[in-house]
Amino acid sequence: MNNGDSTVPLLAARDLTKAHGATRALRGASVDLRAGEFLAVTGPSGSGKSTLLHCLAGIVRPDAGSVTYDGERLDTLPEKRLSELRRGDFGVVFQFGQLIPELTALDNVALPLMLGGMPRARAQQRAGEWLERFGATGRQALRPGEMSGGQAQRTALARALVTGPRVVFADEPTGALDSLATEQVMTALTRTAREAGTAVLLVTHDAQVAAYADREVRLDDGVVAAGVAV
Repeated sequence: MNNGDSTVPLLAARDLTKAHGATRALRGASVDLRAGEFLAVTGPSGSGKSTLLHCLAGIVRPDAGSVTYDGERLDTLPEKRLSELRRGDFGVVFQFGQLIPELTALDNVALPLMLGGMPRARAQQRAGEWLERFGATGRQALRPGEMSGGQAQRTALARALVTGPRVVFADEPTGALDSLATEQVMTALTRTAREAGTAVLLVTHDAQVAAYADREVRLDDGVVAAGVAV
C-alpha cells in the first residue's frame, strides 16, 4: 500500500507498448502519478495519449511493459478485480461524457453507487450532493439529450467522483466544449479533485487545459518526450 507517501507513485507505467493492428500506439511509454497529483498528458493527435490512459485505467492491457497501482500489477489482474477497481478506486470521464441517454442526470450519477450495492434512495441523495458541487442544481431531472455540452460533462464528472475514487482519468473531457464551458468544467474538476484529495490524469491537446495541472508530460509518437512543471 502507498500509505500516503508522496514520494512513491500511486500509479506507475513502465515501458508500455501497445499496437492497434499495424499501428504502434505506444512504443515504450513510462509515467508516474502520485496521490493527489493533477497530471496532464499532452501531445498531438495520434501520439498515443488515449491509449496510454486506457492502459493506466485497466481498460485495455498493454502488449508489453507494466502498470502498477498501489502495489498491484494492473496489467496482470483478472477482469473481476479490474472491474472492482473501476467501480471504486477509479473514475473515468470521456470526451462526450457517455451518459446513459434514458436516465436523468440524478440517476446517471447515482448508478455507480447502486451498482456497488448502495440503496437507491441513499445513492440518489449522494448523487444530488455531487451534482450540486458541479453547479447542476435544478437540472437533476434532465436527460442527456436535454443538456448542453457543459452540463453533460459536469454530470459525467460528478458520476466519476461520486464513489470517492483515488484516481480520475479524464480523456479530452473538454474537447467538444466551447471556451466558456471548458473553463467551467476545468474549474469544477480542479476544485473538487483538490477538495477530495483525488489524483487526476488528464489527456488533452489543449495547452490552456493542461495549464490547470500540477505537472505536464508530453507524448510524441508513443513515447513520453519530456516532463515539465506547470
